[in-house]
Amino acid sequence: MRMSQFFLPTLKETPAEAQVVSHQLMLRAGMIRQTSAGIYAWLPLGWKVLQKVAQIVREEQDRAGAQEMLMPTIQSAELWRQSGRYEAYGKEMLRIKDRHDREMLYGPTNEEMITDIFKTFVRSYKDLPKNLYHIQWKFRDEIRPRFGLMRGREFLMKDNYSFDLDVEGAKLSYRKMFLAYLRTFARMGIKAIPMRADTGPIGGDLSHEFIILAETGESQVFCEKRWLDLDVLADDPGYDSDLKDFFAKYTSLYAATEEMHDAATAPAELETARGIEVGHIFYFGTKYSAPMGAVVTGPDGNPVTVEMGSYGIGVSRVVAAIIEASHDSNGIIWPDPVAPFHVAVVNLKADDAECARVSEEVYAKLQAAGVDVLLDDRNERPGAKFADMDLIGIPWQLTIGPRGLKNGVVELKRRATGEKQELPVEAALAKVTG
Repeated sequence: MRMSQFFLPTLKETPAEAQVVSHQLMLRAGMIRQTSAGIYAWLPLGWKVLQKVAQIVREEQDRAGAQEMLMPTIQSAELWRQSGRYEAYGKEMLRIKDRHDREMLYGPTNEEMITDIFKTFVRSYKDLPKNLYHIQWKFRDEIRPRFGLMRGREFLMKDNYSFDLDVEGAKLSYRKMFLAYLRTFARMGIKAIPMRADTGPIGGDLSHEFIILAETGESQVFCEKRWLDLDVLADDPGYDSDLKDFFAKYTSLYAATEEMHDAATAPAELETARGIEVGHIFYFGTKYSAPMGAVVTGPDGNPVTVEMGSYGIGVSRVVAAIIEASHDSNGIIWPDPVAPFHVAVVNLKADDAECARVSEEVYAKLQAAGVDVLLDDRNERPGAKFADMDLIGIPWQLTIGPRGLKNGVVELKRRATGEKQELPVEAALAKVTG
């Protein structure tokens, strides 16, 4: 993509309404624009990041055996009455009526709808287990939407739902999702700590939140020091052998919110940090399947009410949380897996024929190698170009200028560390494509 053609409305000043870092930087970097309270349009740069986050989520869901589908945003109130949640959910649910006066709602979650779909088609234990997911927009009418995407009203969410014949099967499905979540966040280049949590209006008796550590996090977290050094991508035999032992190992580590912390029973070595919730998983048994009649024929011919769980990741919230955890005074620092572009090629002097020629060659070679690259071909001051590149946080900046070309080199900068190297063009290309 050429920056001269890219729709990237960056801002020099921080908008007054933005109170937290992620909101400030997403507005300044031209990623989003507020259209009404708690509702945002995703501009091209933000949309690229959102798609990359969603794709990692999708791949790990598929790897865990879940199957993707798509459910509508608008749901019938009647489904929610069957589960008993329609009146209980509260004013966060946006209730509407269609032209025929039928009561509808903009879905905040999908337990009722997926249970209704499941019971229509699945009748035998031989068809179990099943795990179905989608990535869809949700709406919760927050009374005070604030902090940008951290507490907005409309948000993109991955939610999936497991259906099992018995409790043991349901807990196995839960453990698989627990592992999938650890892998998902680790692949994004962020550290997420699982923390036993309250089930809230979803219901159930087994639940974990996944918390990204960030200095600007909304919740205080107490956790064992070894959590902070834990590498969940290590070659842990529990990944592919005894999932039950793996789950026990990782859930035995102590992590708690400030409200749950009990100094009398907690381990001695606790670290205090701040965190942002980006995922939540629940096992709730027959809370929805029983009232909605999700029953299969068991091995003995008798009817069995299926056991269920649900698992959510706030995909759009993850984007904001990554920024909260990974930024500096100059702007965003994207982890490589979710960066909107992998390399920015910065032509320092757009009207210089040699700079333009080399920049175009480098741009073409990176594209041919399958690298997501942004070419800054604007006729702007070098300082403005460098400021924009740091603001939008592309992992590698490859700068081409007249002085460097005379010496046969270009400058390669790693955004995360600020480290700069002067290298021949081919060596720089090898480094960013290696």
